Amino acid sequence: MQRHVDNTQAGDGTEAEQDEAPLLAQQPSSRTGLCSARCGLALVLHISLFVAYALRVSLSIAIVAMTNSSHPHGWSGSAPHSSYPAFAQDGVIFPAQYTLWAKWAPPLERSRLMNIADAGCTFGTFFALLVAGIICQTLGWPFVFYIFGGVGCVWCLCWFLLVYEDPAHHPWISAREQEYIMSLLAHQQVERPKKAWTACAGDVRQERRHWLMFYSFQGSSHGHSLPLVAMAKSLPLWAITVACFCTDWLFYMLLTSMPTFMSNVLHFDLRENGLLSSLPYVGNGLGHILAGLLADFLLARRVLGTAAVRKLFSALGMLLPAIFLVAVPYIGCSSTVVVVLLTLALTIISMTGAGININHIDIAPRYAGFLLGITNTFGIVAGIIAPTAVGLLVSQDLQTGWRNAFFVSAALNLFGLIFYIAFGSGTIQDWAREDTAVQ
Repeated sequence: MQRHVDNTQAGDGTEAEQDEAPLLAQQPSSRTGLCSARCGLALVLHISLFVAYALRVSLSIAIVAMTNSSHPHGWSGSAPHSSYPAFAQDGVIFPAQYTLWAKWAPPLERSRLMNIADAGCTFGTFFALLVAGIICQTLGWPFVFYIFGGVGCVWCLCWFLLVYEDPAHHPWISAREQEYIMSLLAHQQVERPKKAWTACAGDVRQERRHWLMFYSFQGSSHGHSLPLVAMAKSLPLWAITVACFCTDWLFYMLLTSMPTFMSNVLHFDLRENGLLSSLPYVGNGLGHILAGLLADFLLARRVLGTAAVRKLFSALGMLLPAIFLVAVPYIGCSSTVVVVLLTLALTIISMTGAGININHIDIAPRYAGFLLGITNTFGIVAGIIAPTAVGLLVSQDLQTGWRNAFFVSAALNLFGLIFYIAFGSGTIQDWAREDTAVQ
């Protein structure tokens, strides 16, 4: 599958020349900056994910205060990290977001738009860790529900007023931006004759009718049967799935076990533990944004093709954290260095946001939401198994158990990276094409 797809896409040049060059050279530009509708959508999604994750984490903190009989209106000083498999609730949010971006994000802006939105997850978590505890201590735990729940209800109304399915149905988008987005996405889906892209100004209406027909087909394609057999045989899809499983194993292993490691091995108190455990959220959020900007810069300057960019950022986001984990057991008694390495591991892993996470839309924009649901399921399974495996290893011997836990996570990340580099792709797969949309 991989060889066939790459050969059919090669044409007269490399993948970068085939995909990015025509988009840059032959399409109208739209540089409306932060005032554009697509940037507005990224901001709305960022706030939505911020609110969703703040609600989830604040609920976890409020439950601790509710069940703490000795401090009925207080907070114990740390979030109940055992409740994080609760991330299964995200099974609806992220596929819906990817379905939107498949119709809104131009290929050369996809990384930064999606990563700006995704950064809301970690910033929302960090905000809730700081604010929810203060609310419990000063006002009492019921006000966590009143305040965060009220904000969620208000933002839900804003969501229905501000978000539209695609540029063709947005009432406030400029004609220039609408043409820019729709033409790039239509060109990505089907290879059209060169003469169609050299139409004179009088043919603009005809071109826009083609794009509107393309979007109409996109909207109606949800009722068609899914190519499940082709998906199951797709090595690029399996590459993303395996890499997501391995990455999420490391991510959730650190996320859920880092407070325990700091307490039992590094002997930090609760206040130090809570602060240090929350720092990676800030680094992870900033890393998402920076990685998205850098990935799109490399694509826009045609330094690398889509597949190369996705593999580069996946390599950085998977290999470096694995190296840091392997180094931790050999640091010795330097708790500061250990904390720095673990924080860097959780920060740098955000670079996969411009790699495997976005690759769903690269290979199958039509089914991006469905594919994310599949890979996210594997990630959830990894997030459930990883803390359990750590608990079993640590229960046998503290020092050796933690060392083995770090080594297993690093080895899985290395395996997932090798598999992704070998079989990953940056081009739309044959089973996901929209060739019939313009016939």
